[in-house]
Formats: sequence, C-alpha cells, structure tokens
Amino acid sequence: MSIRVTVWNENRHEFKNEKVRSIYPNGIHGAIAEGIAENGLEIRTAWLDQPEHGLTEAVLADTDVLIWWGHMAHGEVQDDIVDRVHKRVLEGMGLIVLHSGHFSKIFKKLMGTSCDLKWREAEDKERLWVVDPSHPIAEGLGAYIELPAEEMYGEHFDIPAPEELVFVSWFTGGEVFRSGCTYRRGQGKVFYFRPGHETYPTYHNEEVLRVIRNGVRWAAPVHGAKPVYGNAKPLEPVGPKE
Repeated sequence: MSIRVTVWNENRHEFKNEKVRSIYPNGIHGAIAEGIAENGLEIRTAWLDQPEHGLTEAVLADTDVLIWWGHMAHGEVQDDIVDRVHKRVLEGMGLIVLHSGHFSKIFKKLMGTSCDLKWREAEDKERLWVVDPSHPIAEGLGAYIELPAEEMYGEHFDIPAPEELVFVSWFTGGEVFRSGCTYRRGQGKVFYFRPGHETYPTYHNEEVLRVIRNGVRWAAPVHGAKPVYGNAKPLEPVGPKE
C-alpha cells in the first residue's frame, strides 16, 4: 500500500526573503515534496495560511506521515490544530520534524521540554556523521553527509534522550549536535532531523532528501495489535470461588 505523506511548511520566508524565494521558488514544502517523490508515496502539501493551516480533520485522517517545517511563525499555529496533530501522532501517524521545527508547538508538546539550543548563522560546514549505520533511516548513505554551508546548531539541545540516535553533526566552529533523533509517542513514531535553514539549498541535496524519504518509510504506521484502554471486562470469570 502507498504511504500517504503531507508536507507542511509555514511558507512565509518564501514571500519575505528574495534569497529564499530564489532557492525555493515553489516553497520549501514544494522542494521537499518533489525531492522525496518516488513510487509508493502519495504526497500532498499544506501551509500555515490555509484554512485550519491545511491540517483539517480530513487531511490528517488521510495522512500516514506528516513532515513539519517551521521557523518564524510558531506562535501563529493554533493550539487546537496542535492538539489535533498530537492526537493523530498518539493514534499512529508518523511525524518528521525538520530543522527549526524543534521550536514548533507540536514538537515541544511531544517532547515536554523547552527544545532550546545554541545557534549561529555563519555558513559553517556541517558533517552529519552516521552513528547508527544499521538504522533504516541511514539506508543507502556513506559514513557521513557533508553540507558546505549551513546554520549551526550546538549542544546542549534540551530534548529527552533520544530512543535512537542516528546522526551527530560536527561544525567548523567546533560544535556538535544530536541531529537525527527518534522517539515513539503513543502508537506514533517521531523523527527529528536537523539540517534545512531556509537560506541554504539543503533540500536540494540528494542525501538529505534520501534521509527524509527513509524517515517517511520508517515513521509510517505499522498496523499491529490494537491497544485497549479503560475499563475492561474479564476474559474469564474472576472473583472468589465457592
């Protein structure tokens, strides 16, 4: 069966910054959607200024994996939409949070921490080292991904300890950063992937796109046993025997 993917983006920098618009003329969401397209993926896009931010009940019900990019307008995302996405993750929808989405309401709600970090925009070279080469998200990669220029994120990254750590970044300024982190929340899987500042062509990099594509396949719901919650009737008689 196909994996139904929704790529969500604020789509604000593309209108306010000519450099961003020149790199991503169809929006960051458009570049990601086009870049990860392959057989077996059904991809749609959504953005902040659509009704209900493009994340209606119907859209989310028809989404297996949601990809989230945000930066300058985290506070404009309505809390009821955040709750709606959170509920779907707990029900089994996968979530991939990219770059500055670490400060999104949905990621902070799922992590339960500030998700703060140090940063610098100075065209650092970044090497993303694969520290778990057996992980499905790292399939098809070499020992590292090298990006000639990116925004630096550095530790300490205020997140819960990752359940799986797939990538660790090094920057020319000397900093390191946990750049590929996985979690499980309820029945859903969450993958945080660091690269992707809007003024760099990171989402045109084939290895970065491979990671996102691999992440989609990893995060897609597994239709296993259905959990039972709340008061339950016994399968066999219980209580004192006469």
